[in-house]
Amino acid sequence: MKTFLVAAAVAMAWLRASAQVDLELVTDQDQFLPSESMPMAVKITNRSGQRLHFGAEANWLTFNVESLEGGVVIKKAEVPVTGEFDLESSQMGTKRVDLQPYFVLNRQGRYKVTATLRIKDWSAQMASAPKNFDVISGAYLWSQEFGVPEATNASPEVRKYTLEQANYLRSQLQLYVKVSDPAEARVYKVTALGPMVSFSQTEAQVDRASQLHVLWQAGAHMFIYCLISPNGTVLKRENYDCFASRPRLTVSDSGFVSVTGGTRRLKPVEFPVVRPPNELPPPTK
Repeated sequence: MKTFLVAAAVAMAWLRASAQVDLELVTDQDQFLPSESMPMAVKITNRSGQRLHFGAEANWLTFNVESLEGGVVIKKAEVPVTGEFDLESSQMGTKRVDLQPYFVLNRQGRYKVTATLRIKDWSAQMASAPKNFDVISGAYLWSQEFGVPEATNASPEVRKYTLEQANYLRSQLQLYVKVSDPAEARVYKVTALGPMVSFSQTEAQVDRASQLHVLWQAGAHMFIYCLISPNGTVLKRENYDCFASRPRLTVSDSGFVSVTGGTRRLKPVEFPVVRPPNELPPPTK
């Protein structure tokens, strides 16, 4: 009887929480390459009529990933979600996390992720609706090993850049860059660079600083250029048009890589500021 009452109390607390607080998982994409960064937004909406406080405990928001095909997903650590905040009634708060460093998702398949929210004020918890996603494979395009620049004269660490393409949602080719050790036993980062056309001739060059320069065709007349650091971070991204000439990567005798040809599109911050007449300085004689 006592066990039944405890279970009933827990069920009532869960029903109260789920009825007055909404918890939703949102991702910008539903397909990922193995070891690709997996950013996720958790939207919390308070409809309880009272102020709620979140983030005081380390486990106030936790995540669980399961394989829908029966495999076991290894959880390396809890996803850290830091920062206390208050949520007034009718307000929505968003927390953003990256699941990739905390779950081993290096096998192709279909998965689901759920989040559990603990509401300390009510001694209750609630789970989100599951969010399904796929881990897909990419097609190999190019790779090159490189040494990581260091300040010392010791033997350099060797890593490898790999370019892959994947048919995202079976309708759009995407180009990815992967930074790993030479055997690909350890993957440091996988980053989506952008869309590409099926007939694109991807150009790749590693410069004297071990940075990767990539140029590929993303549309009928548009090319995208990216500069990637040895840890997989995109340092620069530019768009080029090929109306008069096709852009290409060129390497100087000293090892510097640049884009020649084509016409680079100006970024919004590069356009000149146009002031209204009432803000112009007075004319001088």
